[in-house]
Amino acid sequence: MPEGRFRMQRCTIAGVQAVEASSRRAFGRHAHDQYGIGVIVRGGHRSCSGRGMVEAVCGDIITVNPGEVHDGMPLAEAGRDWRMLYIDSALMLSVARDLGGNHGTAEFTLPVIRDPALAQRLLEAYAALTASVADAALSAEERLLAMLAPVLQPAERLDAALPAGLRLARERIDDDPAAAVSLGELAALSGLSRYQVVRAFARATGLTPHAYLVQRRIELARRLIAQGCTLADAALASGFADQSHMTRVFSGKYGISPRAWALALA
Repeated sequence: MPEGRFRMQRCTIAGVQAVEASSRRAFGRHAHDQYGIGVIVRGGHRSCSGRGMVEAVCGDIITVNPGEVHDGMPLAEAGRDWRMLYIDSALMLSVARDLGGNHGTAEFTLPVIRDPALAQRLLEAYAALTASVADAALSAEERLLAMLAPVLQPAERLDAALPAGLRLARERIDDDPAAAVSLGELAALSGLSRYQVVRAFARATGLTPHAYLVQRRIELARRLIAQGCTLADAALASGFADQSHMTRVFSGKYGISPRAWALALA
């Protein structure tokens, strides 16, 4: 049995990506720069997320917030299938304001939702978003709003709990992820030893400084590819050694190659 099959589908609304997957793959710790919400349609899935342990079976809804570090593995050898919608932050915050005027913040509070009626609404929204028929965009927008209304909540502001020194270290990476950075530099910014900054950074973000840097680089590469950069140029501009290096990281985190992702956006 192949390890996995991933297919991106064109959506009728800009800012939404639809992914259909069937996979036995176990994913390492990573994050997305988009909101994700989907349904397990076969098998089961387990992951450790920033909101606790996730265990979902067929019919369950799974969610992820931007920047939330998580992993993922099947519950059984046969793997699992899912339909997932990834929604850009700008679009989601616009939806949040429409739904409740919550001052421009939004999050999914539950990593797993067991609600058959809502799962059916999500699958209907997925179908409408990926349909190529007249008035598909209007139907998709209506269904997307109806599906998100019960589950989207105002976000808690977590940065206040992050020590000022660690915020400076994280901002150093966020401001220019393509640039080389040393552990000594991050330690100096944090006011900690190199060993302490590794442990404190991992506790605060869910990733070590190096893993966080790689995550931010692959997010930058995704944005550059979406803007029309060639794969080779995107790899170099986002700090990877070459296109092959970027492809290995991209495929390992997202289950789809950057070339296939770029073609799906075309």
